Amino acid sequence: MISDSTVQLGHGSGGQMMKRLIDEVFLDAFEAPELHAGNDAGVAALPGTGRIALSTDTFVVTPHFFPGGDIGRLAVCGTVNDVATSGARVRYLSCGFILEEGFPLDDLRRICQSMAETAREADVAIITGDTKVVNHGSADGVYINTAGVGEVPEGSSLSGAACQPGDVVLVSGTLGDHGIAVMSQREGLAFSTTMESDAAPLNHLIAAVLDASPHVRCFRDPTRGGLASTLNEFAAASNVEIEVDEEAVPVKPEVQAACEMLGYDPLQVANEGKIVAVVPADEAAAALEAMRANRYGADAAIIGRVRDAGESGPCVRVRTPWGSTRILDMLVGEQLPRIC
Repeated sequence: MISDSTVQLGHGSGGQMMKRLIDEVFLDAFEAPELHAGNDAGVAALPGTGRIALSTDTFVVTPHFFPGGDIGRLAVCGTVNDVATSGARVRYLSCGFILEEGFPLDDLRRICQSMAETAREADVAIITGDTKVVNHGSADGVYINTAGVGEVPEGSSLSGAACQPGDVVLVSGTLGDHGIAVMSQREGLAFSTTMESDAAPLNHLIAAVLDASPHVRCFRDPTRGGLASTLNEFAAASNVEIEVDEEAVPVKPEVQAACEMLGYDPLQVANEGKIVAVVPADEAAAALEAMRANRYGADAAIIGRVRDAGESGPCVRVRTPWGSTRILDMLVGEQLPRIC
């Protein structure tokens, strides 16, 4: 149960506090079964037109510009990826801006150009939007909301509740890049190499994996809460145990070093250009090859397997290089606020 009487930063973490907020406030109020499914996009039927996938997200990252991206690229990538995880062909986006009085117009133009370029890369169109301006001091320069809609192919039914014992878990590349890039920029941390965000539209990569592995169980982009939150959500929804091989998880040496210095687990750090996929074992090699053939999947890897939950119930375990295992849980509070 939520013990706080007011909203805390931890309620936006992607971890346990956020899950309780969603379960006990939002899901308690809203009854749509598509929402209660707990996926990144809601899939629903429209009479006479088949099924659509719809998702929305709001971006409040600070700073607005960081190595490898900016709030505009992030806003397009985040929603494109959320819609694409349903197996949908992403078609259209909306964008809503909340601007603080005094925000530089040159920065706004730069953000809009970044959004336009990213939308072209993803082959989607931004077709509607909204603008609000608030008093100076009432916001942090600019917040952006995007919503996206796509067509879901007939017969597609991807869901985090579809994982089965024997399935294989893949990630499309190195973990923790975005969270550490934003944190290092925000805090002025100096490292020997420049850390860049991984923000990228992954709809084409996801489509390639679906072509190669027609029985994909689910996709999820491990944003807030990182891989840990994503896999725990899968385990709970499917009532399974997921075991991760720690040595198989791709993490850049500089990200690993930064996490060790800051006391973070890279498996809990946010990503904005990576996908987690769960596929049947006999399709794992083909799915991996499809990921690696895409520019954003060069470092893709098979990192774990799905097992029976057993008496201990659904959980995520990490097998260490020494042969022992540890429980990988969701974040409890806020690790890196305002990173997306």
